[in-house]
Amino acid sequence: MSDYERVAVIIRYLDAHRLEQPGLDVLAAEAGLSPHQLHRLFTKWAAITPKDFLQLLTLESACRMLRDGISVLDTALETGLSGPGRLHDLCVVLESASPGEMKTGGAGWSLVAGIADSPFGPVLLAEGPRGICHLAFADRCQEPEAWQALKAHWPAATIRQDNRAAAGIATCVFEPATQALGAAPLRACVRGTAFQSRVWQALLEVPEGALTTYGRLAQRIGQPGAARAVGTAVGCNPLAYLIPCHRVIRETGVAGNYRWSPTRKRAMLVWEGARCRARD
Repeated sequence: MSDYERVAVIIRYLDAHRLEQPGLDVLAAEAGLSPHQLHRLFTKWAAITPKDFLQLLTLESACRMLRDGISVLDTALETGLSGPGRLHDLCVVLESASPGEMKTGGAGWSLVAGIADSPFGPVLLAEGPRGICHLAFADRCQEPEAWQALKAHWPAATIRQDNRAAAGIATCVFEPATQALGAAPLRACVRGTAFQSRVWQALLEVPEGALTTYGRLAQRIGQPGAARAVGTAVGCNPLAYLIPCHRVIRETGVAGNYRWSPTRKRAMLVWEGARCRARD
């Protein structure tokens, strides 16, 4: 069992028992670890203690602020989508497939794809002539379905499996701090409608540690009445984590669903929040 899988067990347990504020001994027993081992795991994985992890896990405080009319959350949301368009730490150059590439499904393209580890479990990555074109979480029992989804998204492309190359790409995506200073931004290419591409580009402007809502994304792309359509576009994101759809929450402050599991979304938000706190 990977570190993330153990953390996911704890997250699910805390979701069911957070009102009981379970202590370290209880969490350790649930994870099949000693209290010392669990404490060390959390410190290594999230850069915070299990107690701090529990405090950051839910958006309960955000819900209270919204109910009480306090503008702290609103300010945080506004900061993430205002100004000159601050890019998140990964610095991604996003291009859309041309109409011809959309129609042919990648004919003439050669993709290098493979399974790699990430802080949130295995991922299936693919890179084509114009950059990363597929990134999806692929739990071990779902790998066949993940490969089928990649082939369905780029049906006419030639796909060569190379797990080592995928591991190198995963390092660039999930551990950008390890890259050389001044390294070129990551290049990515997506297949989607013009509307979807605008939504995905707006998501890139939400920095790590910040949150936004479907309504604010709709405002950002100049279509304030299209929150529902924006939500659909967010759900079709082909580049998990790289295009940070996990940073979108409901207007009520509830984290909401995530196509790669709500548990993983919560873990990602906590992990990013801890990294931002460590840098402050």
